[in-house]
Amino acid sequence: MNKPFILVVEDDSAVRNLITTTLETQRYRFQAAPTGETAILEAVSHNPDVVLLDLGLPDMDGIEIIRKIRTWSKMPIIVISARSEDTDKIEALDAGADDYLTKPFSVEELLARLRVTFRRLYDSGGSAPGDMVFTNGDLRIDYAAGCVYVKEKELHLTPMEYKILCLLAKNAGKVLTHTTITKEIWGSAWDNDVASLRVFMATLRKKIEADPSAPKYIQTHVGVGYRMMRV
Repeated sequence: MNKPFILVVEDDSAVRNLITTTLETQRYRFQAAPTGETAILEAVSHNPDVVLLDLGLPDMDGIEIIRKIRTWSKMPIIVISARSEDTDKIEALDAGADDYLTKPFSVEELLARLRVTFRRLYDSGGSAPGDMVFTNGDLRIDYAAGCVYVKEKELHLTPMEYKILCLLAKNAGKVLTHTTITKEIWGSAWDNDVASLRVFMATLRKKIEADPSAPKYIQTHVGVGYRMMRV
């Protein structure tokens, strides 16, 4: 099987060289794009397996690129950005990004995020937890179809949101620590993983909870982790 093809969208030459050198050492195929316009052309022309996207590009904002790509493709997009505020991360995820990595980052962390993405791409037919359908109040997860419904309305979750929700559902009633969740989802427990988990929980709650400020499905245990409540 050919190695995955990765599109690197980054205008900072030092960061771009770091990423491409890392990919080269791992024998990944890649193409670099320094601008948003070039990135969109490369995405259309080469249909990459994954896009690594900086948000602060000279000709357009990365959020706009995410929205444009999402009009025609579900290719995984991992944002790599110096914007570290939760609002920036939530905006990118809401626009359609699959994951978010904050600069500065380690190459080990970047490679871990890529491995998680590729496992989802190539092993998406993995075992479903327990029954093929999980029901909790108005929430329903159809594992076989990979779909989530609230009051029979299908929700559009990112792959990471879906994976986190399934993990919590599989362990409904149990408190899962931050470390347990991040190791299961990303295969690591970096500080960035815990920060990303908090953001993913915020976006997930916006989609499944009637009132995200008073959640009934996912309970936060401050300083510990999260629990799927039985409704």
